[in-house]
Amino acid sequence: MTREQGFELLKQNISNPNLIKHCLAVEAIMRALACHFGQDEEKWGLTGLLHDIDYEKVKDDLSQHSLLGAKILENLGLPEDICQAVKVHNEAHGILPETRLEKALFVTDPLTGLIVAAALVLPSKKLADLSVENVLNRFKEKAFARGANREIIKKCEEYLNLGLENFIKIGLEAMQGIAANLEL
Repeated sequence: MTREQGFELLKQNISNPNLIKHCLAVEAIMRALACHFGQDEEKWGLTGLLHDIDYEKVKDDLSQHSLLGAKILENLGLPEDICQAVKVHNEAHGILPETRLEKALFVTDPLTGLIVAAALVLPSKKLADLSVENVLNRFKEKAFARGANREIIKKCEEYLNLGLENFIKIGLEAMQGIAANLEL
């Protein structure tokens, strides 16, 4: 599946513009991480782009989230490693990520929310004006962006052997690179 086909599939399944932006942000960070680790940027990007493909279908029963998504992608013939990463990214299932792809998606998903929230409290509301230091400071504020699971984000150290600051830097720069698409 090409990136363009993946994006069309995403738009066929997701109508919420903010959820589409979240998927674009996860895609951008996954591509940057693939580049950092010398992995397949197309595969990692597609995994990030499609990771929430089922969200609007299961939003009333999130216990099915990512299980249905993995099944949808499997039925479309996507590679098993992409399907498994999508399945594993929902921590509610208690499936531990094993591969680097799975681990990257697992820790990237909540990072995007933290970065977006940190940008939205700036006067400009622009990613361009956001610094790694600012995101790190917001990370330490427990009451800020409560939905961005810090315990999962912090697993970047264990799962990817990336320090938190470096992980945030990679994520922020990736999202700054698509700021226009994110309208931030």
